[in-house]
Amino acid sequence: MSWLIGLVVLVALAAVALAGVSSYGRLARRASGQPAHALAIGDDETAIDRLVAPLLCGRDGQSGVALLADNLHAFTLRAASARQAGRSLDLQYYYWLDDLTGGLLLREVIAAADRGVRVRMLIDDISMRGRNRLYRAVDTHPHIEIRLFNPSRNRSNGFRRGLELLARFVTATRRMHNKAWIADGRLAIIGGRNIGDAYFDADADSNFHDMDLALVGEALAPAQAIFDEFWNSAVAVPIETLFRRRLRLTLDDVRARLETLAASPKAGPYLDRPGAQGGLAACLPGESLRWVDEVEVLSDKARKALGANNGNRLATRIGDLVASARRDLAIISPYFIPGDDGMAVLAKLRARGVGVSVLTNSLAATDVVAVHGAYAGYRRPLLALGVALYELRPELTPARGSLFGSKGASLHTKAFTVDCEIAFVGSFNFDPRSRSLNTEMGIIVHDRDLACEIDRHFREQTQPDSAYAVTLRDGRLRWGDGSGREPGASLRRRLAAFLIGCLPVESQL
Repeated sequence: MSWLIGLVVLVALAAVALAGVSSYGRLARRASGQPAHALAIGDDETAIDRLVAPLLCGRDGQSGVALLADNLHAFTLRAASARQAGRSLDLQYYYWLDDLTGGLLLREVIAAADRGVRVRMLIDDISMRGRNRLYRAVDTHPHIEIRLFNPSRNRSNGFRRGLELLARFVTATRRMHNKAWIADGRLAIIGGRNIGDAYFDADADSNFHDMDLALVGEALAPAQAIFDEFWNSAVAVPIETLFRRRLRLTLDDVRARLETLAASPKAGPYLDRPGAQGGLAACLPGESLRWVDEVEVLSDKARKALGANNGNRLATRIGDLVASARRDLAIISPYFIPGDDGMAVLAKLRARGVGVSVLTNSLAATDVVAVHGAYAGYRRPLLALGVALYELRPELTPARGSLFGSKGASLHTKAFTVDCEIAFVGSFNFDPRSRSLNTEMGIIVHDRDLACEIDRHFREQTQPDSAYAVTLRDGRLRWGDGSGREPGASLRRRLAAFLIGCLPVESQL
């Protein structure tokens, strides 16, 4: 009898799953938006054209690259590019928060649309909870279209939404983790930052260490093609098709809210910075760019979110680069779960005498305790291989500070360098979720100067005042000052990480 009950349960679950997938498939087919592509660029059509075009003279086949390691600079460049955009803004993010910096950048985007700039915003549905009305109101602007990546069909009823997620469990957890800001098809900002206070030193509790790359020149074409591929994919659904009820929040309501935000004292440090008033040349001067012959802008395919095995391009390329190291490999990853395959690659590197160093979050600094629980089991094997392991301290160093008094720090940078000759910056974490579930995006730059610049940041962030050096002494893990247990972490955090580390959930982290 028990086997019969089990069979009935399995059949019921299969039916629910099939119904969920079928329902979502009908939605995607019915709700797919009109195809749209990047607009043709001109030499002097817009202010950004007039800034960038002269820089490209005599630079055929090259890309100008600048590292954005400072959070305030990263905000200012985005704001300035929106203020000077005259043709298009193509914006692709895992999430865009409705907070101080998220609101200030949204205000700039709406102002650009008011000037006639075509705005396409592609946002993963993971961040829509509580923000559906806001983005639906913004979408009513005649020059703004918002699409959601892999959205739930049920927008308001929590119970039905839960059932849908259960029914689509194979694909519902697959998210678009890409981050790209493209202005006028001339300037791209690609890297690890989402849009929200913690990425721009405005969070009251904890702010992220992060990196982006600013790009002009040859690399813009593949960056724009990646955006277009995602925008026109079956997994990107226009937000207007997901809402049938009358809007309770209007675009005018949003404008009024954003103007109040911009008039607040906290907005001053962002709106009054040099360059934020429209001086793009002031925050991205030509002399700050490194001109590079070989720049690879890569992304997984959008179809990876549907479980397509051939959509996982980025992890394959990164794996090849890591395995090619001859002298040194330095990895910065907030979530580090190498898995058996990754450990095998690192073991081969160490056997060849390659120096391997890893910077990740400490338990006290991480924003995802579950990932740390899985990572903890790799510490001893990594150290046994001779990997130099560092974990970021949870407090900001005095040199960094914070605009609003936050002393908390967390690592969000996703970068690595190979032999101080090749550099990667992007959205890719060294964990199973980035390898197999989420779509990811990043830039590989074959340039010694940029790689060495990132290495300098690595060395700064692994100093004793910024990170704990993790070692094995007498068979026991030690952190920096010799502590035998994870420093700065509460008992609750340590217990949660331990329990999660015991569960068979690594493939989902």
